[in-house]
Amino acid sequence: MELTNSSAIVTGGASGLGAATVRALAERGARVVVFDRNESGAKQVAAEVDGHAHVGDVTDPEDCQRAVDAAAEAAPLRVAVNCAGTGWAERVINREGKPHDLRAFEFIMRLNVIGTFNVMTRAAAAMARTEPLEDGERGVIVNTASVAAFDGQIGQLAYSASKGAVVGMTLPAARDLSVVGIRVLTIAPGLFDTPLLATLPEEQRRALGASVLFPKVLGRPAQYAQLVVDIVGNRYLNAEVIRLDGGIRMPPR
Repeated sequence: MELTNSSAIVTGGASGLGAATVRALAERGARVVVFDRNESGAKQVAAEVDGHAHVGDVTDPEDCQRAVDAAAEAAPLRVAVNCAGTGWAERVINREGKPHDLRAFEFIMRLNVIGTFNVMTRAAAAMARTEPLEDGERGVIVNTASVAAFDGQIGQLAYSASKGAVVGMTLPAARDLSVVGIRVLTIAPGLFDTPLLATLPEEQRRALGASVLFPKVLGRPAQYAQLVVDIVGNRYLNAEVIRLDGGIRMPPR
């Protein structure tokens, strides 16, 4: 897909995987809306690429609609990438036998699942109104799951459930949107060198990298962004969940 004179929206675009994706799409000619709750980070990344920062919450449907509208006003919306999300560590029952906090579970589901749903559905509606490109294609939506959707570790009940839901939305969404020429794919990253992992001691970071099958390093956000670009450019990729993990299979803990 040719991105020149097209727009894109990236949630969680102020840092990590999202920021790398913003830069990669902008380098290929897209006008990018950086959608994030982090105002200073969103504005900084948007300024780097001559894009637009939209400060808001993906769990708020109205915020999502405004962000999508901003992207569609700049140019025909062709790409939406959902990178916003977070993790949570809590067992089904803790050592005292108390059950998992329902509020924490609901928070993770709202952010990782409802947030993805909100942007995906609104972006799809905007893409469906654009003029089709070659072979009737109008756009592509890329969601972000995790290897935890398949290899959930101890304490990852909420996170694994949320990322499993993102995986589960991929095929039906692609089938629903095929009639208007919109592709839907999901990337399931493994261990990536994001701001969250940057808070760990260097020794622990090296140990995490060594656990990868090959290459024995943490993934780089630019590698995630490259896969997004490859997905956008390859019109025969659709309805698939792609693990981007160096071959890792997560152990129980």
